[in-house]
Amino acid sequence: MTERGSLIVLSGFSGVGKGTVLRLMMSRYDHYAYSVSATTRQPRTGEVDGRDYFFKSTEEFESMIERGELLEYARYVDHYYGTPRAYVRQQMESGRDVILEIEVQGALNIRRMVQDAILIYMLPPDAATLAGRLRGRGTETDDVIRGRLKAAAGEARHISDYDYVIVNDDAERCATRLNGLIEAQRLRTARNVAFIKEIQEGLEREARDN
Repeated sequence: MTERGSLIVLSGFSGVGKGTVLRLMMSRYDHYAYSVSATTRQPRTGEVDGRDYFFKSTEEFESMIERGELLEYARYVDHYYGTPRAYVRQQMESGRDVILEIEVQGALNIRRMVQDAILIYMLPPDAATLAGRLRGRGTETDDVIRGRLKAAAGEARHISDYDYVIVNDDAERCATRLNGLIEAQRLRTARNVAFIKEIQEGLEREARDN
């Protein structure tokens, strides 16, 4: 069976709980690598540079673009976000499934560059729940929350561009479902062409020699 890891792109509205679900899933299973994105936005309370994001100035980020150091990048709500290229390649070749937690524009850029990437969009149970979660964080002003809800309405038009949707109605259940979905991708026939051919040739030899 294939040993090369998959590239998983997880997107979702701000406040839908992507980070919580990923932390739960990755604490249970050891075959994942989280790709830390670079961003020009300011860190939120508790976020650590190099763990949650690589926090860059606009000048630093644009230098990374010029040097070709990003697999993808996009500008979202007045800030840059991007994926360092080398880390992703290294982890996939070692057999780990790499998780990219990025927004729609970056996800669609990945799809154009890595055709076998798996795109998953996380949804809330309903729109009112999303708005409540954003307000409940208590980290942003009303104007910022309105901006995020407006951005979510725009993002919703692109959900059908993703391969799967998953609903975060409960973080524990969602983490279990997400892991099952990702693990199933390793069993796709398109990812196991060499193994299938080996089985076919082996059966032909057995049929001929016995």
